[in-house]
Amino acid sequence: MTKKLHEPLLVVEDSNEDFRMLQRLMRRMSVQNPIHRCTNGDEVIEFLYQQKSDTYLQGEESCNSQLALRPSVILLDLNLPGIDGRDILARLKQDNTFKEIPVVVFTTSSNPKDIELCYQKGANGYLVKPMDAQELKKTIQAFVDYWLEANTPPA
Repeated sequence: MTKKLHEPLLVVEDSNEDFRMLQRLMRRMSVQNPIHRCTNGDEVIEFLYQQKSDTYLQGEESCNSQLALRPSVILLDLNLPGIDGRDILARLKQDNTFKEIPVVVFTTSSNPKDIELCYQKGANGYLVKPMDAQELKKTIQAFVDYWLEANTPPA
């Protein structure tokens, strides 16, 4: 069972089918974290920067509640409409407000150039989406075990 139940995940995935499969697998793994979804790069920027603005506009008490909405980890697809995942990754890792949020790339691309580029831009992990259902389950389980249970993020 996931220990960090209150910490939200941000899943950036444009495919409804892939997102539904991810949700289903996480439910079966007893993941109870709130899951926020963005379907394109523009939505990610709007979602994160809106929260950043809200945090600065609110008082102390509200500020803490806003910070609770900050994603504990971002699962990022690379091939997105609008601003693509590579650009989102670079932008987040260059912003002091977001650079400590782990970003795990979750994509169909196994291209070594994509993998290298993502790590150069600051990705904390790179997972290739398997086509096989059992392999997908293993990949998602590994993500959940590490990023939601074992990993200790900075305070």
